[in-house]
This record gives sequence, C-alpha cells and structure tokens, in this order.
Amino acid sequence: MVAKTLALLITCTHFFFCHVTGSLEDLTIRQVTDDRQRVLPNLLGTHTETKFRVFMSDYGKSYSTREEYVHRLGIFARNVLKAAEHQMMDPTAVHGVTRFSDLTEKEFKKMYTGVADVSHGGGVGAVRMEAPMLEVEGLPEDFDWREKGAVTEIKDQGKCGSCWAFSTTGAVEGAHFVSTGELVSLSEQQLVDCDKACDPKDKKACDDGCGGGLMTNAYEYLMEAGGLEEEKSYPYTGKRGHCKFDPNEIAVKVVNFTNIPLDENQITANLVQHGPLAVGVNAVFMQTYIGGVSCPLICSKRKVNHGVLLVGYGSKGFSLLRLSNKPYWIIKNSWGKKWGENGYYKLCRGHDMCGINSMVSAVATKVSS
Repeated sequence: MVAKTLALLITCTHFFFCHVTGSLEDLTIRQVTDDRQRVLPNLLGTHTETKFRVFMSDYGKSYSTREEYVHRLGIFARNVLKAAEHQMMDPTAVHGVTRFSDLTEKEFKKMYTGVADVSHGGGVGAVRMEAPMLEVEGLPEDFDWREKGAVTEIKDQGKCGSCWAFSTTGAVEGAHFVSTGELVSLSEQQLVDCDKACDPKDKKACDDGCGGGLMTNAYEYLMEAGGLEEEKSYPYTGKRGHCKFDPNEIAVKVVNFTNIPLDENQITANLVQHGPLAVGVNAVFMQTYIGGVSCPLICSKRKVNHGVLLVGYGSKGFSLLRLSNKPYWIIKNSWGKKWGENGYYKLCRGHDMCGINSMVSAVATKVSS
C-alpha cells in the first residue's frame, strides 16, 4: 500500500513539474521583473498567458485596463515559479495555481492574513495565565471536533485582513458547544467594527479591523464588551464599518482565556479536553497550497502572520520524505470552501511546523442570560 501511494505521489509530482516546465519554457525567469515593458514581449501570446486566461476564467478574475492585465500576468508567472519552488520544498503536499496567483506576496499578506506583529514573548499575545500542564498519556490516536458537531461551516474573510476575528469566533463557537452542546455561528463583523483592544505589553499591536489584530486582544475586548452576537444578527461585510454592537443581542459571553504552553503534546491535550483552539501560523506555503499534508523543509517559526482554528489531528498523513505515515494537524481556514481541502489545511504535527505552537489559546464561555 505504501509503495502504491509513493508511486502515485511521485507520478503526481512529476506531472506537476512537467506542467510547470511547459509554462517556464515561455519565459526567461530573470526577465520576469516588475518592469511591465519587459514583461510584455515575454509573456503575451505564450503558454503562460493561456494558463493565465484559464486562471481568470476559473476564479472569475477581470482587470480594468490592459496595463493591469499585463501587470497581473507577470505576477501570475512569478507565482507559478513560487508554486514549483514550494512543491520542491514541500513534496508531501500539492502546490499550484490558486485564487491568489495574481497577487504579490505583499498584497496576499495584507488582504488574506492579518495577525498583528507582536514584539514580545514569541508572539503569544496578551498577558494571561498559562494553561496548566495536562496529562498527555492515553490521548486518542485521531481526533476531530468536526465529527462531534463543534465546528461551524467554512467562512470567507474576503479581501480583509480579519483572520484574527475568524480564529477568535471559531474558538468561542467551539467552547460554547463544549459547554452547552449547541453550535452557534458568531459574528466576526462585531470584532472587525468594534474591537480596538491592544496588547498590554505592546501597545502598537492593536485590533484594527481589516488591518489585522490578535485573538488574545479580541478575548479581552469580548470580556469588557459583555460578549459576542450571532452572525445572523451582525452579518459579515468584509470591510470595517461603524460599530453596531447591541448588548441585548449577545449570544455568548467570554469569561476567561489561557495561553497554551509551547508544546505540541500540551496543545493536543488542550484541544481534546477544551475544544477547538485559536492558533497562529506562518502562511507562506498556504498561498499555493491545494491539498495533502504540508510539511515544508524550511518554514519560519517566527513569522506567524495568519490566525486559524485548530480542530483536530490525524495519525496517518503520508510523508514522501520520510516514506512513512506521519501525524498531522487539521486546521480550519477562513478563505472559503474552494481553497485547500474544502477550506481546510493539513500541517504535519510534532515538528513545531511554521510556528503552529507559538500562538495558541483556549477560551472559556458562558451563555448570555
């Protein structure tokens, strides 16, 4: 079975590189620069432009001017190369063209990530009691809060750096389910519009709507504001507006939160005992991710820039590099169901990969009276 799977992965990887190589024949890498005049003669009328038009059709993309079209074509070509590089560095996953393939790295980070930069303590966020050490023996080999009904449908933050708000609501939704057995979809827009809380150790790290924020700041805001409304009473718009929070519409109250120790065994134990956890991660490989278990050879643990929700883990994610089944985390993202594996990301577990252990928090809730 392992040999068969390995052969399949090698075939898929070979096919991917053949596909990318076909595109690369149309351009000289050194000539694909920000100089639009140099991009124009190299890419128009090529196989790369054909692939770009397919990309535009698949993702409903359009550009207002010819100049913008040429500019995005150049970016697309560079991102095809980036996907090929990511495939080489992360062979246990599949990388390729995604909805973000016409965005620069700076644009992608601004619009689709959004964890505020924190200058202290490895980026763990607001000062709070660290969760007590839990027993890690006897934990399930596989665990998934989705199967227990604790996770809402995949949501989409749109072109707004509000991932921190989605990570926060996901953790609160999960905690509420664990304590009541009821799953309620909660309002990210309330956080985007109303939450301006700052980290107590770094006053520059403040929640700023589509400009980014921290999950721990959001918990502090919710404890002070009184709670969080349901999404149906305060729906998401994808942009910051005037605060319309109504205390009479509070559905769930946050009473406390804790930072989880920087240890993946403790993260596992807290996940099983307390519900889905808000986590931060370095999203660099997520821009080109299509599926599989991501286990990059190199991924910075310090550059955590994206807030997501840890909902479970598996024990047997096949690893081409290690020729064996290896454990992985199951991560709920906020980029819609058409991204990744139906909106989810699998990241290898046990290696502190991409900073997954550096910004993890659990929240305690109670039902609004």
